[in-house]
Amino acid sequence: MAEAHAESLAANDWSGGVHPYRVGHRKLGMWLFIMSDSLTFGALLIAYSYARASSVSWPTPFSFSPSILFSSVMTLVLLSSSLTMVFAVSAAKHGKLGSARKWLLATMVLGLTFIVLHLMEWRHLMVDEGLQPFELPQEWTEPGKWPGASPLFGSTFFGITGLHMFHVLTGVCYLGVVMARIKKMKEDVEVSGLYWHFVDLVWMFVFPLIYLLSVDYHNVLAK
Repeated sequence: MAEAHAESLAANDWSGGVHPYRVGHRKLGMWLFIMSDSLTFGALLIAYSYARASSVSWPTPFSFSPSILFSSVMTLVLLSSSLTMVFAVSAAKHGKLGSARKWLLATMVLGLTFIVLHLMEWRHLMVDEGLQPFELPQEWTEPGKWPGASPLFGSTFFGITGLHMFHVLTGVCYLGVVMARIKKMKEDVEVSGLYWHFVDLVWMFVFPLIYLLSVDYHNVLAK
């Protein structure tokens, strides 16, 4: 009788909405982590905005093609991973563990694709353009470009995007553990989904603030 009651409680926790104030310790822990991490990213983005607003000349080096197009593809990949994560959570909720594994694997592949694309972008900026975390390329500071530009552009760009990329990599590892032990961690699919959607949501702030607002519109208009 006690086991049946315990199973009923677990089922209600999984379906949600029945007992809104009873939350599993894993889900509660994830929500607390998301709240604290939101403050971290919020502080970093506010600091970036302040550094940009207080700078006499802030670099806007990204051309629409290929820089913005490339980062848009990265965004599309990450958004697609959110969709596959939704399918994984839905399949796990209905007991379709085989399908849940496949959708988790698809989410991991998309996450790794995002990381690879991001590293390719970093390589282009550091090797081809000469941008370093604490140093701007010499041609960026020449007359006609951004003379007196703050070197904080490199540190803030690599710092924020690097921290986000680390979160994506951590999420991929987390999903791998859940996928490998899905029979024992079925409820963790939903918890991992909360983390993954949070990572995707953070990128929806990073992409416009750091990329779209750093487009070199002078070159675009000149063309």
